[in-house]
Amino acid sequence: MLPAISSLRTVITRPNYGASVRLLHLSAVTDAARKGTREKARKKKVKVEVQKVGFIPHNLRDKKIVVSRVNKHVDDSWKQIPTDNCYVGRYYRWKVYSIAEAIESHRETHHPTMYDVPDANIYAHVELNMQAEKSTRFVDNFNRMAMIPYKFDHGEQRQILVFSKDNEHYPEARAAGGTLVGGVELIKDIQNGDLLLTDYQYVIAHTNILPDLVVLRGLMRKKFPNPKSGTLGTNLKEMIEKFSNGVSYSAVKDEHQKDFGLINACFGTLDMDKKHLEENLIALLKDIDSVRPKREGKFITRVLLKSPPSKEQFKIDPFLHIAEEVSNKASKKSAAKNEEQLEEQEAAVN
Repeated sequence: MLPAISSLRTVITRPNYGASVRLLHLSAVTDAARKGTREKARKKKVKVEVQKVGFIPHNLRDKKIVVSRVNKHVDDSWKQIPTDNCYVGRYYRWKVYSIAEAIESHRETHHPTMYDVPDANIYAHVELNMQAEKSTRFVDNFNRMAMIPYKFDHGEQRQILVFSKDNEHYPEARAAGGTLVGGVELIKDIQNGDLLLTDYQYVIAHTNILPDLVVLRGLMRKKFPNPKSGTLGTNLKEMIEKFSNGVSYSAVKDEHQKDFGLINACFGTLDMDKKHLEENLIALLKDIDSVRPKREGKFITRVLLKSPPSKEQFKIDPFLHIAEEVSNKASKKSAAKNEEQLEEQEAAVN
């Protein structure tokens, strides 16, 4: 302890040594700010007022985005017709091809010397006006099966369940493409859980078994056979061939532009005969046109033919094969005829 005290004395008595000693402050220094400093800082701050936004309806929330969106219904009737074979496409009208010309143009690009896919699928890109009878209503998305005269390999595994009470119908139904054909015993298997409806995409029934089939309406839901969808009738062979070899397509509305719908359906392969492809396409267009809403004006607005992997698309005139516009009277008459036919079929069933 003595050496420590003596060294402390030297530090106190001899100021020369004190210059090299660092003093440690154990207490915090809290010097007050000068008068008015805090007040000046408060004045510098800009007060931001938060404006409360009231309730905005869901259909007006993205109004600014909607304004910037381009109308998907293409109308180039105001553009000039090109007078030369070399021009900038966006400044002129689309060239309209015949179905045969469009098919031949795709065959040239898919030749073995180019894409080398001579048997590629050919698709119909069909644009629709989905406005319903009322201007504020729109046609719902729909799925249909179009019967075509010339079948092709569509690449789908379609499982079809067929019901009939008459045993004589079974061989014909199996030959037409029915996956499983039966009568009341199939209904019992479904009720017991031995047969799953989820294993079958389509259910077709003869009218003679409809009273027994009603117990499965809750299980089948949208799959339940009915004349309107073409799954209930007396000609089992024709119905089965339609669903096994026909063209399956879906019409989908645009998410933002509700009056614009689109169908993209394959109607054959490029190595098929041109006439066969043309008749398949006409059958597809007529099936689409059969569900047009009861209003005046166009339903199908534009048709393009495509064939991947090529990005080329050729416009055709669909109104050479279907009516372009239907008057309100004509649409009402056709609707009345359809209703009468459905009533007759339902009466025959009952």
